[in-house]
Formats: sequence, C-alpha cells, structure tokens
Amino acid sequence: MKRRIGNMRRGALVLFIFFTILFLLVSGRFLYLQITGEANGVPLAAKASKQHLKSSVLEAKRGSILDRKGEVLAEDTASYTIAAVVSDKLSKTTKNPMRVVDEEKTARILAKYIPMDESDILDKLNEKGKYQVEFGSAGKNISTETKAKIDKENLPGIEFTRQSERFYPNGTFATQLIGFAQQEEEKNTTKLEGKMGIESSYNDILTGKNGKIDYSTDRMGYILPDSKNKVTEAKDGKDITLTLDKKIQTFLEDTMTTVDAKYKPKNMMAVVADPKTGEILAISQRPSFNPADRSTITGNSSSIWQDLPVEYAYEPGSVMKIISLASAIDKNVYNPNEYYQSGSYKVGDIAIHDHNNGNGWGSIPYREGVERSSNVAFAKLLNKMGTDTFKTYLDKFGFGKKTGIALPNETKGKILYNYPIEKVTTVFGQGTTVSMMQMIQAASAIASDGTMKEPYVVSSVKDTNTGEETETKTKIAGKPISAETAKKTRDELKNVISGRNGTGKLYAIPGYDVAGKTGTSQIPDSKTSKYMTGAENYIFSFLGMAPADNPELVIYVTMQQPQLSGSQTGGEAVSEVFNPVMKNSLQYMNIKPGDVEKLASEKVPVVAEKTVDEAKKAVQDKGLEPVVVGNGKKIVQQLPLANSEIMQGQKVILMTDGDMTAPDMVNWSKVDALKVSEITGIPFEFSGNGYVKSQSVSAGSVINSETKMEITLASPEQIGDFNQNHDQDTAEQNKKATDIRENAGIGDLLNE
Repeated sequence: MKRRIGNMRRGALVLFIFFTILFLLVSGRFLYLQITGEANGVPLAAKASKQHLKSSVLEAKRGSILDRKGEVLAEDTASYTIAAVVSDKLSKTTKNPMRVVDEEKTARILAKYIPMDESDILDKLNEKGKYQVEFGSAGKNISTETKAKIDKENLPGIEFTRQSERFYPNGTFATQLIGFAQQEEEKNTTKLEGKMGIESSYNDILTGKNGKIDYSTDRMGYILPDSKNKVTEAKDGKDITLTLDKKIQTFLEDTMTTVDAKYKPKNMMAVVADPKTGEILAISQRPSFNPADRSTITGNSSSIWQDLPVEYAYEPGSVMKIISLASAIDKNVYNPNEYYQSGSYKVGDIAIHDHNNGNGWGSIPYREGVERSSNVAFAKLLNKMGTDTFKTYLDKFGFGKKTGIALPNETKGKILYNYPIEKVTTVFGQGTTVSMMQMIQAASAIASDGTMKEPYVVSSVKDTNTGEETETKTKIAGKPISAETAKKTRDELKNVISGRNGTGKLYAIPGYDVAGKTGTSQIPDSKTSKYMTGAENYIFSFLGMAPADNPELVIYVTMQQPQLSGSQTGGEAVSEVFNPVMKNSLQYMNIKPGDVEKLASEKVPVVAEKTVDEAKKAVQDKGLEPVVVGNGKKIVQQLPLANSEIMQGQKVILMTDGDMTAPDMVNWSKVDALKVSEITGIPFEFSGNGYVKSQSVSAGSVINSETKMEITLASPEQIGDFNQNHDQDTAEQNKKATDIRENAGIGDLLNE
C-alpha cells in the first residue's frame, strides 16, 4: 500500500515538473514575443499585416488618338464580364447574402440583359461544387449602361469584372493607319496591346503604367475602417494627335465606299495632303474594315492588313511624267512650242510607242505631247537631258528610299535603271516601282515652289499626366527643283486638264483650276512573268493639286482592276473619287471657286434697330451676305448674333418687324437653312444630304408657325455648280471628254 502511494507521488511529481517546465516555456515564449515582436526572425506585426493585406490594381488609361481638331478617333472605354457566386461558403457567417439566393428569379432577370436563354442561365446557376460560374461569351463585353441596369435589379451574388476596351467611334475610318488594339493576357492579367497601325507602332507611348492600392481587410475580405491605405498612382498613356482632318477623312471614306461598291476594284488607295507642310489630311484604302467589329471581315486578302499607301510598291505609270516633266523644265531642255515626231521611238532594237497603237499624231509640239501623255515625247526629253541627269533628279525627288513617315513597314520601291530600255521606260513610269507616300512627297515640291516636304501623320504627343506636349515640325526633304520650275510645271499640268487635247478632262472641277496627271499602269503577271492584258487589268490613277496657281491640297488616287461595264473607263472610276473629295475639301477649307486665298473672318455687325437698307449695307461692308426674312422696315433679330466671328461670304439672316417671308434657299447649305429655321422658330423637314435642291414654300411667301417647310437636299454634283448653266456646261465637257477617250483609246503600257 505504501509502495503504491509512493508510486503515485512520484508520478504526480513528474507531471508537476513537466507542466511547470511547459508553463515556463510557453510563458517565456510569450514574454519573448512580446518583448522582441519577432518569431523565428520574422516580425509578427509584418506577418499579421501580410495575412490581412490586400492589393488591387489601379488600371492606367491607354492614350487616346485624336484628329487635328481634337476629335476622338480611338479611346478607352469600359466593358464588364459578369459572374455569379453560387457557393454559400462566405454567406454562413454574415447577414448579407453573398451568393445567388433565388436562382429562378436571377435567371429570369439576367435573360433580359445578356444574349442567353433563361433555361441555360438557370442550368449554370445550379451547377454543383463550384464557387462561382460565368456565362461564356454571353457574359462578356457587357457595356457600362447594361451593367448599371443589372445593378439596379439588386441581385445577390452577381459580380462584375471590369476590362478596358478600345472604342473606335467612326467605324471604317483610316483603319489601316489608326489600326486597332485588343486585350492580351500577360502574367495573369489582361492589357490592351496595339496590333496594327498607330496603335501598334506607338504602342509604348499609348500604353500607361498601372498603379496599385494596398489595404487591410478582415477575414471576410471587408476593408478595415481604420486601416491605412498605400496608393501608387497609375500613369496614363500619352495622347496622340494626328494630322488627319475628320471632315476631309469623312468625305474620302464615304466616297471610297460608294465607288468601291460600284466598281469592286481589287484594291484602291487615296491620300489627301497639305503640300505646304507635308501633313496627311486624309488617307484611305479598300478593302478595309471596322476595327470595332473585326468579326465581320470576309475574304482572305492580305492587303486588308497592310497600310497600302505606305507598304505597297507599284509601277506608277504616266503619273511619273509629273516628275519627268519637272526635271526637263529644271534642266531647261523643255520647250513647249518645239515640234517632235510622235508615234514611235527606238531604243536599240526596241520600239517605244505612243498609246494610239503607235500611230501618233504626226509632228506636234511638246506641250501637246504632254497633254496627250505621249511616251515618245518623254523618251525624247530624256534623251535631251541625259539618263544620268534624270537619275540624279529621281534621287533628289526621294525615289528608291523611304520617306521617313515614321510608320511601320514602309517600302522604298526600286528604281529599275540598269539597261537603256529600263532608263527610258522609267521616264514614263514603267518598271520602276514607287509608294504612294513617295509620290505625295515628290508632288509637294511641284505644289510648293520646289521645296519638298516629308509626309507625316502624327501632329503631337501629349503627356496627360504632366501636360507636356511634343509637336511635330514640318521637315524639308529637299529642294529638287527651283520655284520657277515648279510654277512652270503646274502651268503645263493645267493643260492636261483644260487643254484641247488633255487626257485629264474628266478631272476638271468647275470654278477651280486643277493641275495634275493621269496614269494607267500595267500589272505584272506572276504566272507568266509578263504584263496582264485586258481593259480592266491596269492600275488607273490620278494625281492632282488645286488651286493650281497656289495649291492647298494634293490628292492622289489609284484603283487596281476595277470591274468596268459597257463604256465605263478606269479614268471615270478614279474621277468619281478625286472630284468630289477635292471639291468638298476646298469648299470646307473656305477656298472660293477661282480664289486661291482662304477667306478672312469678320465679326458680325450690330444691326438690331437699324433700317433694312442700313443693316444690309453694314453686313455687306464686312464682306458678308445679308438675307432679309420679312417685309418690315426695321431689323429686330439677326443670326449669327452680333460680334460673332464668321468667315467672309457667309450668310447673315436679318428678321424684320413685319410679316416673316421665306427666302430663296436653293443651293444653300443645310447649316444656312437651319439658321432660317432657328430665327423664325419654324421647324424645317429635311430629306437627302448635301445642299438645298428645292423648298416646298416659294421664296417671298409669308410664313408663320403653321407653315410646313420641306427642304430637299442633294449633292453639289446633282445640283450643279450652283448655277443654272451647269447642266449645259457639264454635258459639253462630258462630250469633249468622250471624244478624247474615243480618239486616244485605252492604249498599251502606261497611258491615259
């Protein structure tokens, strides 16, 4: 018994010693942690903070792409992906449900906002063993507006993830130049990455740097109210302003779309440039696409992914004669009144023919040879100036090398100038290849007193974080010819349009002098190593500048293999792009027909309370056009308002104190007609587009609030050049153009 008690005491003593040691160890550990604040060399505060510290990305905004006047061409917008939490893991310990609680109701409501059947949504919500479910493509790209509507439904468990998307508000609009950006996966995150055009070549500049915010949460993920947040600000990408003018670009795109649908060419390119600065004001091509919806692209043409005016090298045809003529004039070997024998010209054993089957037009002056686009005339001019001299001019004009337009994949073309025949064919645009940008650059020397401007498309880059802006300056690419040569060349090129034998009569624009050159270049056949044959198998083109005496614009259009029918010609197809774009652009730039100067601006005078005669005189003295609405004797209202600054020649609507009367608005712009609607308070009904063709209420009729005014609009081409004689003039012009085409024919090689 005593032995048993002794064993129990020893056992109790062992347990006492064990727990005492354990207590001392634990107490010591607590004391150590309390004093040092570390465990195994790791600060406990930092470890605890890390467990509850969360981090969120502050997404940087990708820079916008703007036109020269600040109109948005590409910018960031938000889209969302929708998901539904179906697990109750986080809802057991909170009164606020964090999961879908009513599957049927949720499915019914979501079906109103996303393109997915209610039954399919319900199946998703009832999936077992998942924390949350998504809804495939139907649940992606949710707009901000749709998200707001779903939020208002107060559906528990519905969550949204935000993504940045690129928004292109103008659709098919300089697509290959601007390019597009799309979401790319990178280190478990997504970001916008430029894939084409400016979006790609300036991707580093457009892309911002994401920031982040660190904050503390409880175990449920809620932000602790007293936690200190650490924010690293995001740095947005830089904005890029292009030289493009949205208005002129719209003229070009609309026209290209119409002509493309009519003639269905294999490809078509056009550029509008300011020759005084080198700025590209508009650029377009077909085929093209809407960067906001690339799923609609059909076909497999590789040209749709190329910026053709920059990347495509082709034989320019007779448009190259612009450069050849300027070189001959500058070298002083061109005498417009000197006669030569047209028809054919031999280079060794090879004969160069004029395009009327080599028959020529007998002995004619060189000026007529230029008008008729005679190959023989230019071959003989080459002989006069020498092939080495002409090669020097080609180099000075920038052919065979890149322009430096700062866009990817620019081609430099190739001057084919090894054998005697190649040197001769180059003078009229065969064999040697060029890019559209090279031709625009070279033409700028002809248009602006011999000084060649490097083409460019980026006007400025602005850091939106600092406000710092870097502007692109005009760069002189060379001075290949003198100012006197440039003027003489333009004078000769005017005859191509207006001369008796000119091949460019189709490109005449009533009221404006146009200088330019037509081209019809052959296309090499890769299968036969020869040139294609057939009336349609050419690249038809025209490069023109206007007003000819002091060009404000250069427009170059090419069209490859249009589908022609009946008596249609490639020249007609090209003119349907060039003419309306040039005319509309000149009018938009306030360049009056027959006037090379831009119109000055004037302040509208104060004429309220003046007599009608006094008011009209005050308006006319400012170079403005008064339009009286009413039969009273005193002016009571005016539009535009007094002291407004408008361009000379614009209309000022003057309302009298008598009965309101309808003015004659035929040939007015819609904007001017709306001024009458605004000042009278009478709503006008418009149909069509363009300028006023007719009005339902005759001029001089009394009008009031009960009047119904219907206005029919039409394009300037439909109305005519704003005068009653236009139809007769146009008929005569078209007849002459038809006679020229019948006399000349399409011909062979590279001629119009």
